[in-house]
Amino acid sequence: MLSLCRTKTLTAATTRLMAPLACGQQQQQKQQSRTVQTFDTSKFGKNIVLIDGVRTPFNHSNTDYKDLMAYELQTQAILNLLKRTGLPKDAIDYVVCGTVIQEPKTGNIAREAVLSSGISLATPAHTVTQACISSNQAITSAIGYINSGLYETAVAGGVETMSDVPIRHSRKMRKWLLSLNKAKSTAQRLSMLLQLRPDYFVPELPAVAEFTTGEVMGHSGDRLAASFQVSRREQDEYALRSHMLADKASKEGNLIDIEGITVPKKGLVDKDNGIRVSTMEQMSKLRPAFVKPYGTVTAANASFLTDGASACLIMTEDKAKQLGLKPKAYLRQFLYVSQDPKDQLLLGPAYATPRLLEKAGLTLKDIDVFEFHEAFAGQILANLKALDSDWFAKEYMKRSGKFGAPDLNKFNMWGGSLSIGHPFGATGVRLVTTTANRLIKENGRFGLVAACAAGGLGHAMIVERYPSA
Repeated sequence: MLSLCRTKTLTAATTRLMAPLACGQQQQQKQQSRTVQTFDTSKFGKNIVLIDGVRTPFNHSNTDYKDLMAYELQTQAILNLLKRTGLPKDAIDYVVCGTVIQEPKTGNIAREAVLSSGISLATPAHTVTQACISSNQAITSAIGYINSGLYETAVAGGVETMSDVPIRHSRKMRKWLLSLNKAKSTAQRLSMLLQLRPDYFVPELPAVAEFTTGEVMGHSGDRLAASFQVSRREQDEYALRSHMLADKASKEGNLIDIEGITVPKKGLVDKDNGIRVSTMEQMSKLRPAFVKPYGTVTAANASFLTDGASACLIMTEDKAKQLGLKPKAYLRQFLYVSQDPKDQLLLGPAYATPRLLEKAGLTLKDIDVFEFHEAFAGQILANLKALDSDWFAKEYMKRSGKFGAPDLNKFNMWGGSLSIGHPFGATGVRLVTTTANRLIKENGRFGLVAACAAGGLGHAMIVERYPSA
């Protein structure tokens, strides 16, 4: 079992948590005066660009979108993307979308979104699933198609609705029903009825749990926080920071990736409804949500069940020029990692960050914008401590010493999944789009996206601001 009693505490995680709220101008001035670094783009294949990305508001499940199906949310995101970019529907070569808990009736959500959005019927589409990095995978799948020369223009997206999850009969009931369907005579059917038992009727509810370990992700988050000695107070402080930064970004009009949608019986929905600035006193009163009574993960310092969809437009730089579109960013190098899902389930960013930056020939100081997925406050702080630990680097990452943690003054400055929300299949596009928008707003050059996912998976990507953006 992972044990980090010797890991040094990350002092910056608590002493500077709130400093980013007032550091925007200083950070921008610093970036403006920095020397431009030479960067070899040949290693990335074609120059693939992000034109723009949009999302529906991310809202608590069983609120505004409770009567919508997932493909309807994905359709709205794609339609708003086309409206914003002005791209004709027949100019899309391929569509790929991510999702996690699928509705059996619409197994290929990407294709259903194509059919319902009026995109050319000749446009192929497929759906990917890779837990919380599903739309990250959608983006990189699109990049792969474009780099191979197969397509020039692709839409990558993702969607999740926890308001309408499929609830199955138990395995015993499913086997019984299949056997009953094969019964040919009345006697055989009566015999099957005699085999029916009350426990067959107990339904199987979806759970955010690991299949291999049977452990709910919240338990993993609790154990990870304990292993890295992340206190309850540190987690609450970080969660409060996320909500305060998201609230500030919303009020200042920085969350420009949001495109409102009209929902039947609700009207226009144009804001995230999960951003709630609380106080440390109020947060400290909440009881542990998973490991009781001594756990530190609560409803306030964990991401909430969320409905929402996202979509982004990706193409070659040459195609963008041909279509007269202005890109926001280059999508550069990326990679995926995996670890033990029992003890290191949520440490993907810690493993991926050093490998990716070294592969690209960059350092932490070269990164102007960090956007990490916030599954739990304890997960984020554990990853930062892992990156800043000599012992963890040597014992688990097989490095000579620690890589170092990102500067919190550059980290998730417009909030994150804890406050904005986390529709499992849609968050990756939000991370990439937010990175591009922040690079433009903050006059930066390089951004780093990183996220963890079920199965011990992780993803990281480098985003470079487009020169004229």
